[in-house]
Amino acid sequence: MPNGVVGQDANDYRVVVFGSAGVGKSSIVQQFVEGTYREGYVPTIEDTYRKVISSNKSVCTLQVTDTTGSHQFPAMQKLSIQKGHAFVLIYAVNNKQSLSDLKPIYDEIVDLKGGKAMVPVVLVGNKVDCPDREVLEAEGHRIAGQWDCGYLEASAKTKYNVQDVFEQLLLLEKRREMSLATSSAKGKGKSKAARRADGIKNKCSLM
Repeated sequence: MPNGVVGQDANDYRVVVFGSAGVGKSSIVQQFVEGTYREGYVPTIEDTYRKVISSNKSVCTLQVTDTTGSHQFPAMQKLSIQKGHAFVLIYAVNNKQSLSDLKPIYDEIVDLKGGKAMVPVVLVGNKVDCPDREVLEAEGHRIAGQWDCGYLEASAKTKYNVQDVFEQLLLLEKRREMSLATSSAKGKGKSKAARRADGIKNKCSLM
């Protein structure tokens, strides 16, 4: 198990990653948590990764669950939503159907969590390094506007915006004052989300 499958306690902040098979969910998560990228596609049932962070001056665990891309496990999907605090919805910009596949997942999140304003969600268009684009960035922005959620395009392969995905997600958290700050995000080299996070008190920092 990558980084070990972790238990859930009061100090966990649980992020659940959804998306169709092959959109790069595992690659995004592994690039964020481990800084690694593996070529090829390996189907996932469910893996959980973690990073230790600080929140409101106390230590907590950012627990990231990489879910299956299969639609064969609706009960597992529902349970993941019920346990999650925040959600990353990933599609591939070279696969238009993968964006459409996220709509029922988003609807279930809203239904189970009690409305749009109750939970942070970021929509991510992965694989911007691929030449055969089927979904324009403007379309991703349009859907994110309809869903009232965050939006970024990213590339797990090149690391483009991978850190920003999780920074933006924590900036959307209204119940806690949370943000990510890494040792590499200093000065002019900071990402946009990291610079925005500088204005927030009680930062979370990777330990």
